[in-house]
Amino acid sequence: MKVLIVDDSRAMRMIVTRTLRQAGYGGAEIREAENGAQALAAIRADKPDLVLCDWNMPEMSGIELLSTLNQQGLKIRFGFVTSEGTDTMRERARQEGALFLIAKPFSAETFGTALTPVLGPPS
Repeated sequence: MKVLIVDDSRAMRMIVTRTLRQAGYGGAEIREAENGAQALAAIRADKPDLVLCDWNMPEMSGIELLSTLNQQGLKIRFGFVTSEGTDTMRERARQEGALFLIAKPFSAETFGTALTPVLGPPS
């Protein structure tokens, strides 16, 4: 399984990776991108099984990335991991096709609850 982690903070990408492993998905092949534009190129080059994406980033935000993927017909399992989780954001994410929105701070348990319906139980 290939997972693309998209966040403009290197530290947050490391935290998301660690939490993903703690949630039982340690066998995943992890790729990283610093913003939506880099992520779009990475998705085109090597389609991941799941994208875990921040909302607010320079160059192309997470919601702009998801919208672009939809417009280009690129169907990818996509979820947000972000510091903001307002009802408005959750609704917009859902309308664009995001499978979940995990608000920071999060735990391995939070990841497990969000990812199990999408990826199945960890192996």
